[in-house]
Amino acid sequence: MNEQSMLTQISDGLAAAVERAGAGTVTVHGRRRQAATGIAWGDDGLILTASHVVEREDELTLGLPDGSTVEATFVARDPGSDVALLRASQPVAPIERSGSPVRPGHLVLAVGRPDTEGLQASFGGVSVVSGPWKTKTGLTVDGFIRADVAMLPGFSGGPLVDTEGRLVGMTSSHLGRGGGMALPVSALESLVATLLEHGKVRRGYLGVGAQAVPLPESLKAVAGEGQEHGLIVVMVEPGGPAEAAGLMIGDVLLSVAGQHVGAVEDLQQHLSGDRVGTEMAAVIVRGGERHELAVTVGERA
Repeated sequence: MNEQSMLTQISDGLAAAVERAGAGTVTVHGRRRQAATGIAWGDDGLILTASHVVEREDELTLGLPDGSTVEATFVARDPGSDVALLRASQPVAPIERSGSPVRPGHLVLAVGRPDTEGLQASFGGVSVVSGPWKTKTGLTVDGFIRADVAMLPGFSGGPLVDTEGRLVGMTSSHLGRGGGMALPVSALESLVATLLEHGKVRRGYLGVGAQAVPLPESLKAVAGEGQEHGLIVVMVEPGGPAEAAGLMIGDVLLSVAGQHVGAVEDLQQHLSGDRVGTEMAAVIVRGGERHELAVTVGERA
């Protein structure tokens, strides 16, 4: 096999992957300007797209792969993870989901159908797969994929697929700086299930800004059990749960619910949706003295 025929086979394979994914990729008309892209998720007409491209929740239409246009109804959204669910007035064949997670180095394609001219695609490699991760809005999602793909106008809400055309994630220009960010299928499955069951994703919060600090020797003795780091409170949201519990700027948070908090991520782990409304014990140091406060986890709107 010569080099030219090998490259042709690779090129043809990538084009075939785009076509396979395109059979479940739709145009989403949900805002005044540039249309966006959506992913056929289920056999019942469920469509997954980016929340930020659905600027209205009525008079929604979808452009289907066969060129026809159908109406769609709004189902639910989670602005924090930039996910929205719509339902087409007729079924659309869903994109096959990949059975294995992508890894750094894997080749992927971002697919879009932002207008009536047909499919568009960009090609690149996966550079980072990680999580949990804090979005630009300050909320935490389970994981993310960063790929070196071009996010062309209207690609948000579209599929990120492997070289077989199987879905590995949903792209969004609003998830992170520089584009090329996608939510992996595993995170999407959890988000979709929650949105279908509850209509929203519940997220807890305390209403504080904090940063990790090493504990000086004087505070290590107060913290006990060999704790090396804590969280210093640098902001308290007026009217928030932390203020109601008595937390103040300058307090050093040592533990929450009996678990040490030496990094912001440690605190975030205690703020899942199932903790909303529950009371937790927070151990702090204030003025060199150890105090325990009871704080009730609020729900982030």
